[in-house]
Amino acid sequence: MIKAADLPETIPVFPLPGALLLPRTKLPLHIFEPRYLQMLEDTLKTPGRVIGMIQPNAPRSTGEPCTLHTIGCAGRVTQFSETEDGRYFITLCGLSRFRVRGEVEGFTPYRRCVVDWAGFDPDLGHSDCDLGFDRAALMNLLGRYLDSRGLSTDWGALDEAGDELLVNSLSMLLDFDPEDKQALLEAPSLTTRRETLVTLMEFALRGGSLEEKLQ
Repeated sequence: MIKAADLPETIPVFPLPGALLLPRTKLPLHIFEPRYLQMLEDTLKTPGRVIGMIQPNAPRSTGEPCTLHTIGCAGRVTQFSETEDGRYFITLCGLSRFRVRGEVEGFTPYRRCVVDWAGFDPDLGHSDCDLGFDRAALMNLLGRYLDSRGLSTDWGALDEAGDELLVNSLSMLLDFDPEDKQALLEAPSLTTRRETLVTLMEFALRGGSLEEKLQ
């Protein structure tokens, strides 16, 4: 089992709005920008092959680089394949969330951060549990949410997924705003994440606004 002490203090980060990675989940990514191709090349040379996914904040003015949220989630590159024109398809396997302590200036075309893994020890352990989980109620709500958007899903695969994988997969896949994704990422437990997920779907069905969600 990986321990926080085994994780690097400085990691490359991939700021991607709306892309959510959670511990013990898998995130497929398409890498094609030159700076991120360089990031991947450098990452594959390291023992841990760790990349941090993080949400950027909206820029305060045109031309300014985006600041980053304080909390992201790191993953290990477990699969990658190259296309004939030099692009990559990779899979990140979620390891642990992290807290950004500072950004490293210069040296690389991509962004790097000094990070702190403290406070996220459960991410490196076994699957989390949610004792109050009503699976039937969640699936019913999900069905109404998907119907309202004219979407479908593989219900058989969802039925086979464990509680943690189900909640985390829906948190990653459903079309929530970046700030809502950040709230799901920062949830301190699987129970809190499931409650947040339910709230987001319910408000979406009611046509609620972000301001209402925060009240």
